[in-house]
Amino acid sequence: MNKIFCIIGKSSSGKDSVMNELIKDEELSGIKSVITCTTRPKRKNETQGKEYYFLTEEEYQKLKNENKIIEERNYNTVQGLWRYFLADTNQFDFEKNSYIIVETLEGFMALKKAFGVDKIYGIYIFVEDDIRLLRAIEREKKQENPDYKELCRRFLADCEDFSKEKLKEAKINVKIENISLQDTVNAVKSDILKIMSK
Repeated sequence: MNKIFCIIGKSSSGKDSVMNELIKDEELSGIKSVITCTTRPKRKNETQGKEYYFLTEEEYQKLKNENKIIEERNYNTVQGLWRYFLADTNQFDFEKNSYIIVETLEGFMALKKAFGVDKIYGIYIFVEDDIRLLRAIEREKKQENPDYKELCRRFLADCEDFSKEKLKEAKINVKIENISLQDTVNAVKSDILKIMSK
């Protein structure tokens, strides 16, 4: 049965790096990547249509008015309201494909509600907080206008968003510690191939 594989993790856990490696893997070429949308500003190293579709607030409102938002999260950041969302653009055909997407815990749960529990498979990538914070600082240093205030807000919000209670409630299928990127990619790939072969 085809599924949506959700790569879930806190900020700077390595989930985007894992996703980027997986979508390049020949053995997983039958899985289509799903790109979500955001109204936040594009970072220096990001590309439109790769990490996200960077849309304006007006574009978001148009999709919302057309009832095309499958799931969304809104964050009041130090730079204002940022939206992250998945729009229904008829991109899902479970008869033909499985899909892979980077999601938040809330997004994962919304997808289970929208498509059904049997169609969604959650893979939680985690890293110790000290390593995660150092990664986040290094990434932020590379930005044209580093925003350490926002980095701290995200880090603290993750503690609440990924509490033990919320992780338990979400019923994520598998949890993988990201000590080494290649080992993590291999573990996620192995898990996906095992599920797809059932």
